[in-house]
Amino acid sequence: MLSERRLQVLRAIVQDYVGTEEPVGSKALTERHNLGVSPATVRNDMAALEDEGYIAQPHTSAGRIPTDKGYRLFVDKLAGVKPMTAPERRAIQNFLDGAVDLDDVVARTVRLLAQLTRQVAVVQYPSLTRSTVRHVELLALAPARLMLVLITDTGRVEQRMIDCPAPFGETSLADLRARLNSRVAGRRFADVPQLVEDLAEGFDLEDRGTVSTVLSTLLETLVEENEERLMIGGTANLTRFGHDFPLTIRPVLEALEEQVVLLKLLGETQDPGMTVRIGHENAYEGLNSTSIVSVGYGSGGEAVAKLGVVGPTRMDYPGTMGAVRAVARYVGQILAES
Repeated sequence: MLSERRLQVLRAIVQDYVGTEEPVGSKALTERHNLGVSPATVRNDMAALEDEGYIAQPHTSAGRIPTDKGYRLFVDKLAGVKPMTAPERRAIQNFLDGAVDLDDVVARTVRLLAQLTRQVAVVQYPSLTRSTVRHVELLALAPARLMLVLITDTGRVEQRMIDCPAPFGETSLADLRARLNSRVAGRRFADVPQLVEDLAEGFDLEDRGTVSTVLSTLLETLVEENEERLMIGGTANLTRFGHDFPLTIRPVLEALEEQVVLLKLLGETQDPGMTVRIGHENAYEGLNSTSIVSVGYGSGGEAVAKLGVVGPTRMDYPGTMGAVRAVARYVGQILAES
């Protein structure tokens, strides 16, 4: 365990390096921070921190920079989440309140996160498997052709065309729509198959084929892997940090193009808490020079997806964590009210 004083020295090194982009020396630390000890003592503390792998000497300069291990300790023990100011919170709310549908909510969230953090923003679309059914609409397009529209509690809308085995009358359609919604509206997707398994039996023999086809289409829609969707914004922000990436920025950009990689990095949606993955904690080699801050968002206290940012390990962790958490909270409120 590090002593309290050495923890304070590590905190000062991280803060200065993030702010100045320059390796930090003992003289600068004692001048900028009220550490209450001499430069010689700070030098000794820095030597101990270096021996234990929390800081490193990048070149022959006298300064030191934090390692992944140093950032990890900073995030876990030393960094509080920086709260957003009242004007910042109002700006977030006003920007997101203007959204007209789910796609617009996701697009605005990406833009907002990228602007607030000056990093790359990543937002996952709400997962169908953790959603509930708000309404199922059935529309007649032709005597034997229907459109099924599934609307979720998160505002997500899925549409499917259905070719019926026989013409289906308007009265039968209205009857099916009413019976279907009476069973599934407000229910979790996982419960729907059991709720509708005997529904076709209540219809006339000539209509059962079409009812079964509609139910099959609905169940297929419920289990499709549509949650594997992301929106990314702010990749141009990475160019401001070119010197933070060894050799080239290309591996980072290539990794950001791999949606499967990003979904894994955001983490399991079931874990709604704040996650910070630093440097080599990211399993994907192309992102070993980055940190990823993510959190779940949703309505009713349950996460339906994740959002977060990707940036260099030299990141303002308290500010980034605060922005990500605040935006997630507002997105959850919007989904709950939509």
